[in-house]
Amino acid sequence: MKHNIKIIAILLTMFLVSQLIGIFIIGIYSPQVSQVIDDEGNLLNVTSYNLPYGMEPPEGVSPAGTLISIAIAIAIAVVVILLLMKFKVELFLRLWFFAVVTLALAISLNAIFFKFQLPSAAIIAIAIALPLAFIKIFKRNIIVHNITELAIYPGIAAIFVPLLNIWTVVLLLILISIYDMYAVWKAGFMQKMAQYHIEKLRLFPGFFLPTLGKKQKAMMKDAKTSPSKAKKLKDKKIKVNVAILGGGDVVFPMILAGVVLNTLGLLPALIIVAGATAALATLFYYSKKGKSYPAMPFITIGSLIALGIAFLI
Repeated sequence: MKHNIKIIAILLTMFLVSQLIGIFIIGIYSPQVSQVIDDEGNLLNVTSYNLPYGMEPPEGVSPAGTLISIAIAIAIAVVVILLLMKFKVELFLRLWFFAVVTLALAISLNAIFFKFQLPSAAIIAIAIALPLAFIKIFKRNIIVHNITELAIYPGIAAIFVPLLNIWTVVLLLILISIYDMYAVWKAGFMQKMAQYHIEKLRLFPGFFLPTLGKKQKAMMKDAKTSPSKAKKLKDKKIKVNVAILGGGDVVFPMILAGVVLNTLGLLPALIIVAGATAALATLFYYSKKGKSYPAMPFITIGSLIALGIAFLI
């Protein structure tokens, strides 16, 4: 195994909890159909999603069109990030992440406040999301980072779920898996992007767990009991290992679970979550130290097997 059991358990727990939060948030934003009478006296069905901040899905956009738009947007985003990495515009990228994190957090928080009929839910949600996003992006608190990650991806998924159907999401997962394999195993730029995010931007879009080896832990323990060793330790660079799970590995199976929730119901959506989690656990178990693995192909396989089971129920 690439990581010890404790680290794997924490990553899997965060993944699972985030998926369950995603189902809860997406369920709150599920489409509500109401009937209204137009000026000519005709009875019309109107679908609303209650998404705040102008994020309601546009009318007349097909799932296939949305899939193409998402694929193009991802390609452009990757190219832009790779270019910005060369020009070293870290502040711009931090501001970009700050805006995305704030919006995603606010959408998730708004769903909870909306569920409990809290007045001015959208305003309160954005007021809470702003300082959390600031701490996450600019202050580097590992606890705030991982806790907010649990709510960020449900907010992002809630935006895309209404725009897709099951088959377009399946195709999206397959395309993302192919991209992930190429980026990690062939081109290698995924590792460079992760390293750039951690070392230069000092943030990572995904779950992030820094860990110390036995030697480093012993040095830290000695430093606590010996002032002289503590002084020497300040002048040394301590190697810190990191266990990470990218945000895409979390949000894409969540989008599938959300679409299944709106189409087939809660139990099939939970089956998708179980399949994705089991696939991720399998990857963690068989992964080897010193090697990089694209998680999406494994998660996609688990999700598609789960989808087949869901259709049989």
